[in-house]
Amino acid sequence: MPPSDPAETPVPHLDEPCWERLGRLPVVPDDEPLVPMSLAPEPVRVFPAYARLGIPGAVPECFVRESVHRRLLSVARGLPPGLGLVVLDGWRPWRVQQYLFDTLFEVMRARHPTCDEETLLACTREFVAMPSRDPLAPSPHLTGGAVDVTLCDADGLMLDMGSQFDEASAASHSDHLERLDAPDARQRRARGYRRVLYHAMRGAGFSNLPSEWWHYDFGNQLWAHYGGHPQAHYGPAQLDTIEERWKRQLGDG
Repeated sequence: MPPSDPAETPVPHLDEPCWERLGRLPVVPDDEPLVPMSLAPEPVRVFPAYARLGIPGAVPECFVRESVHRRLLSVARGLPPGLGLVVLDGWRPWRVQQYLFDTLFEVMRARHPTCDEETLLACTREFVAMPSRDPLAPSPHLTGGAVDVTLCDADGLMLDMGSQFDEASAASHSDHLERLDAPDARQRRARGYRRVLYHAMRGAGFSNLPSEWWHYDFGNQLWAHYGGHPQAHYGPAQLDTIEERWKRQLGDG
């Protein structure tokens, strides 16, 4: 393979974010709308993972900001032949964020009964951001700028990326497979897929959360942090409702 082949270019190591410092990055809100990814043409596929799992409050669609939608299309169209992009989650209601955080926290507490509250919170935040509707420090998925993605083959079957989506283990760290001394054939193959996904997403302007190979950001505070941008563009977002539309149409909104 040529040196420029993304499957041969390692995923770099990045430090975990300091969430307190992250929340101090300014947010200059953009009114860009949320749009459904299900309207995107192939090779994008949409599989709203949390709705399929029956998580309370999850919506059966993957909504993202308009710029995120266009960038994901660009990523999908630029993938090597035979590969497609699967969108697993985008905008996430606050209720779902709270459910995920509380559920993982309780699992962590059951597994590590001697750990104090601060340690358990840190372990939980490694994989699920603290639920927040604060316009100055919203949860990444609440902004519509965070998206969870993976790769699939030409038949739409999701590829083995070395860990499951939302697996709360070190194997989910983006560079985990880069740090193995003697990866086996399966791990080498998964490492190549992670590299392809990482470099395709980075090339479209996204940043990656180091603890999750599937999580990418554009326009929010995580993106500003890892991209060295002075400010974020996306604050908390809400889906448009028929009630809000009627209010606007009647001049009450």
